[in-house]
Amino acid sequence: MKDAVQAHIEREINEHDVVLFMKGTPVFPQCGFSAVVVQVLSHLGVKFKGIDVLSDPELRWGSKRSPTGRQFHSSM
Repeated sequence: MKDAVQAHIEREINEHDVVLFMKGTPVFPQCGFSAVVVQVLSHLGVKFKGIDVLSDPELRWGSKRSPTGRQFHSSM
């Protein structure tokens, strides 16, 4: 059985074409990687959902299960 955090992550990925699990928000990114990805997506006119992993320690831990800890998902 999946835990609640993994279920939440999968639900967001399934509901949005592009999801960025980031430090901070699209308006106020909290790290360089997040800032660059937001800038690139915005410049290209890509609609995306930014999810602040700093606001939820469990979500931050869940997103770190990837090999890089950086999460960008696109179904486009």
